[in-house]
Amino acid sequence: MNRIPSIFSAGLLLCSIGLHGCAVHQSSEKALQDANADFQKVKDNTNVLRSAPRDVIRAGELLARAERMSGYVGSSEDVSHYAYLSSRYSAIAAEHSQLLLNQEKLARLELERQRLQLALREAKLASAQQQGKWAEDQVISLSTQQSERGLVMTLGDMLFDTGRAELKSSANRTVLKVVQFLQFNPKRVIRIEGYTDSTGDSQENLKLSRDRAQAVADVLADLGIEDERIQVEGYGDQFPVDGNTSERGRAQNRRVEIVFSDEKGRLSPAR
Repeated sequence: MNRIPSIFSAGLLLCSIGLHGCAVHQSSEKALQDANADFQKVKDNTNVLRSAPRDVIRAGELLARAERMSGYVGSSEDVSHYAYLSSRYSAIAAEHSQLLLNQEKLARLELERQRLQLALREAKLASAQQQGKWAEDQVISLSTQQSERGLVMTLGDMLFDTGRAELKSSANRTVLKVVQFLQFNPKRVIRIEGYTDSTGDSQENLKLSRDRAQAVADVLADLGIEDERIQVEGYGDQFPVDGNTSERGRAQNRRVEIVFSDEKGRLSPAR
């Protein structure tokens, strides 16, 4: 009579062991898939390969070992272990790459800042009166127009890389003229407005427009223009100046506008 419960208990135990083994196997397969996805991302990224080649190689070696064990050699625990190590090396490679990119960006920004400051010091050698008149003429001669919002200068999309907010070095001359104009007109304030075309996600366009306007503001502030004299707005794909159905029209809509106050510092309201 007692053998039936014993057999039944043994069956439940074997079933439980089987289910546990199945769960462990599924977990190891998931870890292997995740590790493979992580490795593909860093392997296909030229910046990561350039900055952290050893970490990428190590991630690939560990992934290969996990795959071999999954096929016929090791246990599920071994597969999960080496898959985890592969994912970690992939993450380390990506972090090293981002760190190097940030360092390179900071170095470029510092170099451009030094160049702009040198150019600004050289420009100050001229008399204040002559320089002030020259700066005003230079600003007016740029892409400016008089509107109900006041004097508006337009910086085209060509001053930025596609989808990026950092100013190109080709923008230095334009920015320098704005700095000089504001220095010789200390009561004037400005509003920097960013715009995009209608391509892509509206929220991403809004962020990009704001980031581009802020990038211009940061350069002006870095060159001595007080923060309280600068306002920043991002409008995304709102207020197009041309149609978005052609490349020419979209290029016209991708812009940063600098709105100048009058001589007494009165600035038109934001849109």
